[in-house]
Amino acid sequence: MPDPIAPVAEAPSANIPSTAAAPVADPAVSSPSAPAPAATVPAAAPTITEAPQSTAPEKYDFASAEGKVQPAVLAKFEGVARELGMSQEAAMKLIDTVAPEMQAAVKANHDATVSQWLESAKADKEFGGEKLGENLAIAKKALETFGSPELTKMLDDTGMGNHPELIRAFYRAGQKISSGTFVPSGGSTVSGKTSAASKLYPNMKQ
Repeated sequence: MPDPIAPVAEAPSANIPSTAAAPVADPAVSSPSAPAPAATVPAAAPTITEAPQSTAPEKYDFASAEGKVQPAVLAKFEGVARELGMSQEAAMKLIDTVAPEMQAAVKANHDATVSQWLESAKADKEFGGEKLGENLAIAKKALETFGSPELTKMLDDTGMGNHPELIRAFYRAGQKISSGTFVPSGGSTVSGKTSAASKLYPNMKQ
């Protein structure tokens, strides 16, 4: 009896590389390991800034600043304030802030000048030095004779009474008064000499 036919063994499949095309990656699909492309931000439209509207009044009222700030300075400031479109309130606030500082600076400068006048008067060769007090008394006599209370007050308030040249003028006038040739009543002079008033004011009619 013939042997049964043995099953035919399947030949091993040859490992032949596939000729099918490899799948192409879709560029729109990002790989997990690849960085995402940067998003493009559209350029912003230019911003148009409107000029601020002026709040300047038709006429500024700086009455409260009179006496604190010189009129010429106020006039100049008003032009600048109007150019900047400042309101009445803003302009006055600036003046109220700056004016005291300006006054302090002016006063400090004036005080320094008066002090310099006084030091120069003390060292003056004609009336200063050791006899300063005595010579100032002579100058004061001339001031009381030819001046007025208003003049004396002005000299005290402004410090001009310390100016060496002003002291010199009154000192020399006081010397002439002390010489006995001056007649305050306007009468005749002693020994036919010219009065002190005529020497001080040659154009004055007596």
